[in-house]
Parts: sequence; C-alpha cells; structure tokens
Amino acid sequence: MEKKGNKHWWDQEVIYQVYPRSFQDTNNDGIGDLRGIINHLAYLQKLGVTMIWISPIYKSPMVDMGYDIADYQAIDPQFGTMKDFDELLEKAHARKIKIIMDLVINHTSDQHDWFQQALISPDNPYRKYYIFKTTKDGKRPNNWRSIFGGSVWTEVKGEPGTYYFHTFAAQQPDLNWENPTLRQEIYKMINWWLEKGIAGFRIDAITHLKKDLDWANIPADGIDGLAAVVKKGQNRPGLNLFLDELKHETFDKYQALTIGEAYGVPEKDLGRFIGPTGYFSMIFDFSYMNIEVKSADEWYRGKTDWDISELKKTLFESQKAISQAQGWSANVLENHDQPRVLSKLIKNPTERTPDAAKALATMYYFLPGTPFIYQGQELGMKNFKRQSIIEFNDVSSINNYKMATAEGYSPTEALEIVNAKSRDNARTPMQWNAEEFGGFSKVKPWLEMGNDRTGINVSAEEKQADSVLNYYRKMGRLRSDSVWQQVFSTGSLAEIKNVPANVIAYKRLLGKKQILILVNLSNSKQIVSCSAQNVILNSQPQLVIDGHQVSLQPYQAVLLT
Repeated sequence: MEKKGNKHWWDQEVIYQVYPRSFQDTNNDGIGDLRGIINHLAYLQKLGVTMIWISPIYKSPMVDMGYDIADYQAIDPQFGTMKDFDELLEKAHARKIKIIMDLVINHTSDQHDWFQQALISPDNPYRKYYIFKTTKDGKRPNNWRSIFGGSVWTEVKGEPGTYYFHTFAAQQPDLNWENPTLRQEIYKMINWWLEKGIAGFRIDAITHLKKDLDWANIPADGIDGLAAVVKKGQNRPGLNLFLDELKHETFDKYQALTIGEAYGVPEKDLGRFIGPTGYFSMIFDFSYMNIEVKSADEWYRGKTDWDISELKKTLFESQKAISQAQGWSANVLENHDQPRVLSKLIKNPTERTPDAAKALATMYYFLPGTPFIYQGQELGMKNFKRQSIIEFNDVSSINNYKMATAEGYSPTEALEIVNAKSRDNARTPMQWNAEEFGGFSKVKPWLEMGNDRTGINVSAEEKQADSVLNYYRKMGRLRSDSVWQQVFSTGSLAEIKNVPANVIAYKRLLGKKQILILVNLSNSKQIVSCSAQNVILNSQPQLVIDGHQVSLQPYQAVLLT
C-alpha cells in the first residue's frame, strides 16, 4: 500500500470484519475460503464498506481457529493459496476497498517451526524466542491461571521440571518479547505484508506482550488455587518500550492503519495508545461490549444486572475519554469473540426484532470514529442455542463450562452461561439464503448453522425495503453523502441528557451543520423534546413530530436536522 499524505486517512472508512471460515464456502468442504470473499466484494461495496478486516488465514492447526499461527507468511490450505490472496487484494483495490489482516504476535502455534526448533534442546537458539523456565523442585514456576483455564505453564516432554509459558491455550506458547532477535523477526514479517499492499492490521492481544519478570506467585482468586494471568501479564510496566519500537520499525514506515485489541488499558494511558503520537490508530473499547458479564475473560463468573441507563453512561464515557486523549474511536457492536448484539443487548427474546437491530445499528454507527460491521450483523443475526457442551467448537467456551461447573454451577446453569456468551455465536455460517446450509455451503458446515434464522438472510432481506440489510445500506450511503460526510468523520459529539432513560440521544456538530441522533431502546413509546424537524434517516416508516416533540415508537431510531 503506497504511503498516504493524510495521517488520519482512515477517518471516512467503514470496516467490515470477515471471519473467513464462516463467510462463504466455494469448494464444498464445509469451510469458508478466500474465493468466497472475492465472490462477495460487490455485496460489501454496496453495503458502503471501504475496508475489509480478515480474521486469521495463516497456516494453523486451528486449535484457536487461526489465532495459533504455524507460519506467518503462508495461507492455510483450507482458505486457499497466496495466489488467491493476491487476487483478492487486487480485486478489492479495484473496487476501492482496502484489506487489513489480523496480526497475532503475542504467541504462535506450538506447531510453528520456531517452537519446534526450541523443543530440540535447551541450547537451541530458538528456545530464547519463547519463555521457558526450569524449577529446582520440578513444580510449576508460579500459580498464574491461563485465560483459557488451567496453569499458564506446560511441562516440556522429556525435560522434567522444565515448562513453557502460554497466556492462552497450551498449544499457543507466548513469544519472548524480551529477546531483540525475536522482535526483529516479527518486524520483518510485518513489513513483508505491508509491502505486499495491505493497509494495516487489527492486532490481537497486544497488551499481553510484557510480563512481570519476577514470575512471583500471587493470591489465588479461584478454588483451583490459581490467579488470573492478567494481573501479571497485561498492561505491565515496560510494555510501552515494545509498542514504541514496534510502531517505529513497522507501521510508521507505511502509515498503516492499526487497531489494537487492548484489554485493560487504563483511561489515563489512552493518550499513549491512541493520542496524536500513540502506538495505534485506534483501539477497541470493550467497556460496553462486555457490559453483561462480570469478567471479560472468565465469564463463567456470572452476569451483571445492567440497564439502558448504564449502557448510555458507558458509551458516552468511552467517547469522552477517547476525545480527551485526542484519539480515534473504533466503534463496534460485534466481533468474532462476542455474542450477537441483538441477543446480548435486547434482554427480552420477543423484542429481538429487525426494528431493534436497526435501533442498535443507529446507536453506534454515527458516533465519532470508524464504524465496524461484523459479518451477519447487517442482517440482524442472533445467537444460537445448543443443547450440550459437546456441540461447541470454541476452546474458550469449553473451558468456561468446565470452570463454571468446578465453581459449583450446575451443568444446566453452566450451559446457559456458555450459550449466552460463547464465541461460537458469532462464528456460525453467514446466512446468504434460506437453504438448509444458508447458501454458505452445499455440504454440512464446520459449525452448525444458527437455529433462529427465519427471514434473516441476504436473499430475503434484499427484497424487503425495510430490512435490516437495506437499513445498513442506507446508513452507508448517508455516511458517505457529500453533504454530511465531514460532519460524521470530523464533527464533534454532544450528548443530549434531558431525554427519557431508555433513549440514547446525541448530536454531531461541524460549523453550522448539526445532526441529532435519537434511539429508543425500549418496548414503549418515548417522547423527546427537540427543535429539529427535518428527517434524514428513519428506521421505521413513520415519525410523529408535534411542534417541538418527537414521538419515538418502540425501538425507533431517527436522524434529524
């Protein structure tokens, strides 16, 4: 990708996340592939998408669905070939659609050649690419708990008392970022992809690179006698040195777009991450994405009793913090690690309607920053419901189920928790039509289809003027409209507070132009006082304006000037 003159060249982008395994299968093996993305570029362009974020397609044994990389510079055969990727890049660019990749540099697969070399002997130079510890008593070096459950330490076969470290699954050994030789290898790989022509990266688990080097035990926080690794291996002092060097050696050279998956960043540090000279272009804010659980990683610990007022407060506090840091926001409702927003934020199952899906879309899409759409979100796709833990694929779901039952939850209760929060919810195949396998494939998919999908597919929704899909298309056209584009991309934000508790209201302002966004997230009519009269977008057919009062029907959203 050629260098760009505007530092914030991404301020008018609309990004669509493709989970390739579940997007479109073109060779009838039940697994989506790169040709499936190529075949739907026109669909994405019509949606107003200007950039595609592709979840991992690197060579991988798929223990964590591609987030365990065995070769950073090879495409996994189940997705296609590097030739297919180059064709995707070329055809996307022809439609003025950029491509960003998923970058996983906290860990690799245990099948990566580096790790396989490291296992040969303690003296092998690749052993210093990872974190190995040998203890005198043969016991694990400390009591830290992996994010996926169990100890962060796995014993090396044939070397009693020697362990390797993994923040996530045992098949995902952490890279040793203290080793400058390893870091240079990573930078070389990143620049290879940027030279190829991609526009940037979404960067996975980036706040885990630095660990506390005392490797000390800490007070247990569970009945397993272990303590969460995030207390010693997330946002630790010294992380800034790695992130500064990473940026300088790679991203800065290409003005690449970078989106950090940065769990746990304190508000006071936001400027360092996304300020004018920050490590990244933007980071995801999970404060409202995880509003329904007590712990983002260990969600077996239970749900919160949140309401719309709390959602509203969290949403605007996030925007305020990012603005004060002079940063840029990555606005997102769903991704590959989150349940479907319609099932998550609409508590009553009977109210998970197209109207509710459009209201939620309006709520986030016009906030300052870059909107992200996760595949199927634009259709109003919902969570599945599985009857047994054996029906789940996601390693995190299976581990959370095990930990929940160990903590005293009944199997029924544990299954309910997993059904609600499982990452598999977002990974069910894309629903292109109403066929048995949703037009995703002609054979049984790698993961069962969703089981609440009547009328929720591209083919049906394209024919309905008031569908969720066509509403997303309208939002895309409005956001790129020459009259309003600058208001949305660079205008300021003002929360409107004198509204009913279940209404989210804000203005976008630029010079003399201003747009009022009103979203009713309740099942009853809500009255809002305002002077705006001109409707530029309405999620429902009618809107009642009586003088200076707007009557919002249940789950109605409007934009007014």
